[in-house]
Amino acid sequence: MVELKFEAPRKKELLALHNYGDNGKDESITVRSEYPQYPVPRIEVTEGFDFKKVEEIVHENDVKIAKSIKNDIIIPDPAPQMVCDTFFDKYPKFEPILVKDNVRCFLRFFKKCGHGMSWDLTITAQTLTCIVSFNALRCAKVVLKGMAPELYGMHANPNCINHYGYFALHEAADRFSVDMIKLLLRHGASPNVRTVGNEIIENLLPLHVAVENTCLHKYLEDNLSHSQNHLDYIYKLIHLLCLPEMKIFLDTTRLLAEKTNNLLQEVWNYIENGKIIQSAVLLLAAQDKIRGGSSSKINGSSKQNGFDIINKCIVRLSFALKWEKGLDGMAQDGLEERKKLIDCAWLLVDVISHAGEDLSAHIQAYSEVSHVEAFRHVSSILKEYGLCHTGDFLDTLNLRPYDCRKSSGESCKGLTDANMAVTGTANLDAAEEKAVRKKGGGGWDPTYTKRSFYPYWRSVLLARFPMKVYPAYDPRSGLKPGQLRVCVSKKLMANSSSPSPNHKLGPAQKISPLKRNNQPRRCFITAATGAFRLLKALK
Repeated sequence: MVELKFEAPRKKELLALHNYGDNGKDESITVRSEYPQYPVPRIEVTEGFDFKKVEEIVHENDVKIAKSIKNDIIIPDPAPQMVCDTFFDKYPKFEPILVKDNVRCFLRFFKKCGHGMSWDLTITAQTLTCIVSFNALRCAKVVLKGMAPELYGMHANPNCINHYGYFALHEAADRFSVDMIKLLLRHGASPNVRTVGNEIIENLLPLHVAVENTCLHKYLEDNLSHSQNHLDYIYKLIHLLCLPEMKIFLDTTRLLAEKTNNLLQEVWNYIENGKIIQSAVLLLAAQDKIRGGSSSKINGSSKQNGFDIINKCIVRLSFALKWEKGLDGMAQDGLEERKKLIDCAWLLVDVISHAGEDLSAHIQAYSEVSHVEAFRHVSSILKEYGLCHTGDFLDTLNLRPYDCRKSSGESCKGLTDANMAVTGTANLDAAEEKAVRKKGGGGWDPTYTKRSFYPYWRSVLLARFPMKVYPAYDPRSGLKPGQLRVCVSKKLMANSSSPSPNHKLGPAQKISPLKRNNQPRRCFITAATGAFRLLKALK
């Protein structure tokens, strides 16, 4: 008996996914081992040799070389470990400058302590990463331009891989800083670089960081469950993504998606692996590029629509799974679950392909409305598409940030109008943030946003680090207000040879075991610093 196998999708569809929207550009990323060698000036020693004059010539040559170093050179950080150690020693004095984003103090500090922040005539990747982590836009602009006299012609290369295995653009995506991402892109940062090394999940694009971190948002984790009916699941997911608080996360994803090559392939990777939330975030945020300029409201467009290509791939995969046979009971259960996820993905793609433009317009236009009004407007858009829901489907009590304030000892759960409580909290947060930014400059916003909607200091960039920081307002902390609890996972610290896979990580199927002796100092300092800043903000 001959058994036939149905390919899903065919090579034709896979090729269309890979080549969609590339315009024939070369997508290869070349990583250099070192910067190009530059000529050394020849100086003849004669009678009456003037050492001061020689120093001036050498300095002028170094400045000239520093200015000529290009930003599009993708290279590992050439700075040795001793430079990194020097930077960490000076970090306590550096942090207050970045919190205030004070350029004058930064340049003064660099002139005095620059040997821990520069190497090989460039600003180190570690320095730029630290600046980006504080969203210090003014300082970042100075080091990327390199025009200040105190920098001696040196500037930061945004395409230099730091010692932790990722680029400055990954850090900006991790902070959801749209302004920082725009600044880095203007100075030549490539959105198509990927994480490398043993200390981080490999092969992550900056786009992956934005998408994966968005999926960790409190609203999504509190209100979505795979046990729900698929129609209800998609309906609820779209409503949650269209809430005003989600705009900054979708804006970050959209900005990176516009510059990322093979975007359709990245969308399909999420869909094929059954990652519905990741697929929804990317489809909704990047739908303009996916459409390729052809609107869903315009018939007869000559431009190919990426949604049509994805739909063809889903149909092929659905047929392939229909005729696939499980080897045993467990495999059959897994096959049935995958079929359900593909059906769910098809519904998601169909909804966004038809109603996505109106949903996107809602997100941009209704960034300051109440949850009730947002739900009502999104429901009307989905109803026009043909997707309706009866009765209450979302508990507004679960739609509040983690630092929900309580007045006169009253529990937030006891409030009769939860939406009013959320609106009041948002107003208090906005007032507090405005006061903090006025006092400390422009470097506080991303950290403030992250702590409002994430249960503890976590990110796909720190997924392999065994520390979790629980603020007091998280019910898992068991602490009094103003306290922090730092937990270290015993399972991870045991250096297990077969760690459990993290199913939230889209492009990474497996996570290699954590090696304690190779854990970078940055992970501890980043988490600890985040914890201390979090504590200060909560006081």
